[in-house]
Amino acid sequence: MFSRHDRKIRCIAGGIILLILFLATAGCLGSNPSRSPQNPATGASQDPMVPLRAQYTPGEIPLLATSAQEHANASFNKIAALPPGERTFENTLLAFDTAMTDYTGAIWPLTLMGYVYPDPQVSAEGMAVEESSAVFMNDIYSRRGLYDALRTVSPRTPAEARLFNLTLREFERNGLKLPDERLEKVRKMNDELSGLESRFSANLNNDNTTLVFTATELAGVPAGTLGTFTELPDGTYRVTTKYPDYIAVMKYASLNTTRKMMYMAYNNRQAVENTAILEQAILLRQSIAKELGYRTWADYRTDGRMAQNSSRVMAFLGTIREPLKEKCRVEDAELLLFKKETDPLATSVDPWDVSYLEEIQKLRKFDYDENAVKEYFPADSTVQGIFGIYGKLFGIRFEEVTGAPVWSPDVRLYRALNATGGETVGYLYLDLYPREGKYGHFATFPLISGRMKDGAWSVPVTAIIGNFPAPQGDKPGLLTMDDIETLFHEGGHAMHYLLTTVPYGTWSGFSTELDFVETPSQTLEEWAWDPVVLDSLSSHYTNSSKKLPPELRDRVIAGRDAGIGQYYGRILANSLEDMEYHTADGPVDVTAVSRRIYSEVTGISQPEGIHQPASFVHLMSGYDAGYYGYLWSKVYALEIADEFRRDGMTNQTTGMRLRNQILSQGNMHDGGVLLERFLGHEPGTAAFYQRLGITGVSGTGSP
Repeated sequence: MFSRHDRKIRCIAGGIILLILFLATAGCLGSNPSRSPQNPATGASQDPMVPLRAQYTPGEIPLLATSAQEHANASFNKIAALPPGERTFENTLLAFDTAMTDYTGAIWPLTLMGYVYPDPQVSAEGMAVEESSAVFMNDIYSRRGLYDALRTVSPRTPAEARLFNLTLREFERNGLKLPDERLEKVRKMNDELSGLESRFSANLNNDNTTLVFTATELAGVPAGTLGTFTELPDGTYRVTTKYPDYIAVMKYASLNTTRKMMYMAYNNRQAVENTAILEQAILLRQSIAKELGYRTWADYRTDGRMAQNSSRVMAFLGTIREPLKEKCRVEDAELLLFKKETDPLATSVDPWDVSYLEEIQKLRKFDYDENAVKEYFPADSTVQGIFGIYGKLFGIRFEEVTGAPVWSPDVRLYRALNATGGETVGYLYLDLYPREGKYGHFATFPLISGRMKDGAWSVPVTAIIGNFPAPQGDKPGLLTMDDIETLFHEGGHAMHYLLTTVPYGTWSGFSTELDFVETPSQTLEEWAWDPVVLDSLSSHYTNSSKKLPPELRDRVIAGRDAGIGQYYGRILANSLEDMEYHTADGPVDVTAVSRRIYSEVTGISQPEGIHQPASFVHLMSGYDAGYYGYLWSKVYALEIADEFRRDGMTNQTTGMRLRNQILSQGNMHDGGVLLERFLGHEPGTAAFYQRLGITGVSGTGSP
């Protein structure tokens, strides 16, 4: 998932699939950080080889945020004050794009610190700035004088016309076509909504729910994984609800009671406060949508996306609902047979059984143990291998910037360069291991957007935030196949961001339609399961020359589809849940809706007392009425991947086509146009249904 800061300021995230997105503007700070120093007042680095500041003392971030807002206000006031006869594209519309991108480039590095900074006070200040910045962005797009100035510009080229239309559209979606009284009402509701969204995310980021288990209760958890838990003086273990700890217990703990405790704790994080916040946000969204002339919030959010409206989304989800339900039932029956081996009286599979039983299934049906496989994928060498794959595909190379200031000692900074010519393409921070107070899933955060400014190219900067198993002493962190797929996914977002050639900052990187934005990341997930790629990545942590044996590699690839019905069933359930919330008219019991839909789709009942929506961060981070985009964009991702399979997954000719025709294009064209140019035809759904194992559904036409 990527975490994107649009007017609701957030990120693209990964988790099992987590991505947080902003739809309006992507940002950049100033001139090329590889060529010229930047103004320290913005919080950026003055070192030409270090793209941004990464270290702060308490009190600095609020001052820097205030300075950024003052600078932006001065620019916007200047634009609005221009006499009508003196307004040009350059001093009005381009100046607005520049000011917006300057602002986001100053703010996004500060808000990132809210998710990653080790000092709790600095982290809290970063989260507070995220909320105040969201309110500031709402204010910008509610300024009638600014809107009136922008709409007097006469575009001269198709690119200028697109920038003109999309910029004005953002103002109008914020209420600028309404009378002043109603405009002010919408602005206040948007400000309130931004505050709720920020509180929801901050609550989860600061959540420190832990459980204590005895060694007996953790029976089945591999010794290496057990060593990552905190051992207490009495010999028990403190286990967090961060993703690596959670998934380890769910996959390997043999005691049903242990897995249930972990499942309940994980899915009840911030249950009381965040449930109330989400339900309040849903009501606010309904009111905003109606003020703006939309039937529902989902119709408001999908207007301008590839789906266009909520009816098309529901029709798409409806085509896979019954086939996926049936596939889930078949898988449930198979898992129940495994469960009956140790619990003969069992009549159903519980949600805390699924991951554990699927591991047994892999061992029995595909004859491989995930813990043996991951020994061939130490984190550092796997990251370098993936860099190599991206390098070959897209004509780039990565160099580590050693000695660069970072917010935590385990963070690494890399510079991406064109393989031919050596020009700097952009900068990528990797923060891949868990720590206290850090964002608990996976996300790609935009920091500085690529664009043209003052006749020079300003390179983009982004960060992948992850939570892979940390090294233990001399033993490196080891990656499962799911981890490798996640790394390819987040790397796909990073490539989309870094390879941009768009001249305007507000179109840069992954500033595309929400239901297209997951296309590059989900495309590149497919590389994790290619035999040639796996051979190149594998390197046993005790002997780097020892590769994953071919017969084991083939069994691993064959086992990819184990549990695919449940996997996509959960995504479908989340998508339907999201759409039901945001097509409602009136109060919604989010917990009841979630439990009903999850049980109906997957065939596995959620227990009483579960509050999964309280940690469904997508719904409060820009993916509201948008979670369906994971399935929608998967259609396109699989079509693109099929293009590569014809000539080999590491074919550079096809890779450069992907770079030049999609990854570099940002929002210069609609996603559908980019797809047809790359594919040479309108995308179909056949590969999507085949991937889901669904038969009997037409594979022609777009979603």
